[in-house]
Amino acid sequence: MTPAEMETRIVRYGDLKPCRTAFIDAHTPGSDQKENFTIIGGGVSESPDQHVHIKETPGFNIGAAGQPPKCRNSLHSHTTAEVFYVLKGRWRFFWGRWGTAGEVVLEEGDIFNIPTGIFRGFENIGTDYGMIMAILGGDDAGGGVTWAPQVIEDASDHGLVLGENGVLYDTKKDQVLPDGVIPMPLLTDAELSAYPEPGNDAVVRDYVARYWDMMALAAKTPCKVIGEDALLKDKPGFEVEFLTRGSIPETNYNLNCHEILMVMRGHWKLTWSDSEKTLAPGDTCAVPPGLEHSLAPSMSGEASVFRVMNTSDTAGATWVG
Repeated sequence: MTPAEMETRIVRYGDLKPCRTAFIDAHTPGSDQKENFTIIGGGVSESPDQHVHIKETPGFNIGAAGQPPKCRNSLHSHTTAEVFYVLKGRWRFFWGRWGTAGEVVLEEGDIFNIPTGIFRGFENIGTDYGMIMAILGGDDAGGGVTWAPQVIEDASDHGLVLGENGVLYDTKKDQVLPDGVIPMPLLTDAELSAYPEPGNDAVVRDYVARYWDMMALAAKTPCKVIGEDALLKDKPGFEVEFLTRGSIPETNYNLNCHEILMVMRGHWKLTWSDSEKTLAPGDTCAVPPGLEHSLAPSMSGEASVFRVMNTSDTAGATWVG
């Protein structure tokens, strides 16, 4: 693989292209300054304006959300995994039918494997523009998003209508639903009653991992973050590991699966054959299966990277072992 070919598999943080009309709440006050990024795969965007950086999916999708302070993402649910880690800022995640069942605050480097089948939302509670990186289960991550009824109603009041086909229509731009397409039906009370309302203790214990805990655990070997025998036990169709300076492989290695490198801290040198690339914080790199390579911090100081690898498990509901 040539350096030019590898560069097509790297999405640089500074090259990310945002979409500001990605979701149904794009006009709703309090949520109308969100930026959505689709890095690998089609993602969950409901807008044709969404730019996709790398279309090939490794069995999961990679995306990101950028928001200024006090901006929130509205309550929605997924049928496959939705994992976030905080790249920049301070974020509050909340869940439940009205977002009041529980909440947790995540700092930079913390990761949250949000259980499937519950309504969840999040907001930037920091003082600067923040960024969270996302891992979404399945090749078609957009096929499993459900909005809380009040989100759809609020959006309609501000000119956005979601069709049953999963596409947004902006009535302020004189867009209308095509013939044969009806608005997305609201969930009934009976359907809503099936959505769990877990409290804080169980969710934080089983689905949240803190950055400095992972740094300590990864001092000598990679820290397994999400997986069947990991800190956060789940089988969402991928595994997540956390590596730091002391836990990188000492020699060249190759994997028979896709390996997505998502840099959290420091600069990392990716070397293969007679070539190399440097990855910076916020960069995402899709290393193809079978490529012999090495990975190492290129500078002194704090260095950490999340590594996501596809598995043979089927993307679906949160696994209960």
